[in-house]
Amino acid sequence: MAQEVDPQYAIFTSGLTKSFGSHNAVDALDLRVPRGSIFGFLGPNGSGKTTTIRMLLGLANISSGEVSLLGSAIPDEIGIALPKVGALVEGPAFYPYLSGRDNLIRFDAADRHAPPQTRSARVDAALARVGLTQAAGKKVHAYSLGMKQRLGIANALLQPRELLVLDEPTNGLDPQGTREVRNLIRSLAVEGITIFISSHLLVEIEQICTHLAVMSQGKIVAQGSVEELSAGEELNLTLLTSDTELAVQGLKTYGINGVIDGKSVRALIPAGAHKPEDILKSLVDTGVGVKGFTLLAPTLEERFVLLTGEGFDVER
Repeated sequence: MAQEVDPQYAIFTSGLTKSFGSHNAVDALDLRVPRGSIFGFLGPNGSGKTTTIRMLLGLANISSGEVSLLGSAIPDEIGIALPKVGALVEGPAFYPYLSGRDNLIRFDAADRHAPPQTRSARVDAALARVGLTQAAGKKVHAYSLGMKQRLGIANALLQPRELLVLDEPTNGLDPQGTREVRNLIRSLAVEGITIFISSHLLVEIEQICTHLAVMSQGKIVAQGSVEELSAGEELNLTLLTSDTELAVQGLKTYGINGVIDGKSVRALIPAGAHKPEDILKSLVDTGVGVKGFTLLAPTLEERFVLLTGEGFDVER
């Protein structure tokens, strides 16, 4: 019996699995993507992200489990869901010796849901939306990689969409191209479109997303809003002082183990357990001369390496 889907979710999966022989490339995924979110689907290369996306879009058979896309069951109701979904999967592919505008005209003509009467106006509107009006007549082989990515997103936006699925949208881009795509994604989210971004680049996910799911070896190991995933994390305290021994003793009164590192003391403070300002005031009151301190939450990289045991790319 199909599971009832909460309407707050643009993407909802239950036990989603893709098997190749005895190996589960995607293993019992319960994915929850809230409507209106910028959702980061994060994981090292080979963790199962693209396979998951292909099942969501009906491009790969589902071995077991259930998928709902904008409230429609996949694959049974894929004809209802897909016209409301734009996707850029595994990079854009265009005719290199046609202009950007002519490419979009061809792609739109191949869409049986696209009304030909409004084709020209919709293509021009999509090009304007991604900032390519001035380059509309230029042949695509002369486009930069960032321009090609934006043209791919324009193609996904030729029709009104409620959900946009982007697989590694900034992979291989230079900093300027990355900023262009990032700003475009933010502007689309403001319009109320749900954005689902698959990436192995931590910097992109950290800067743009409101919600996350972390994949490792075919499984989701963490999922929720950025705030939820940050809650309960330990904070890294570095205390600069000449009174290192006294500082360590003072931290012990709070149940915190400090480690002396030269002329500083390092410690992990459970978030929410104690107010950092209370700890520092107590140390000063007991005679610790505090020359400076830093209190930092673990980086996204540190959190996810702990979750997956694998590294992520942090630079392109």
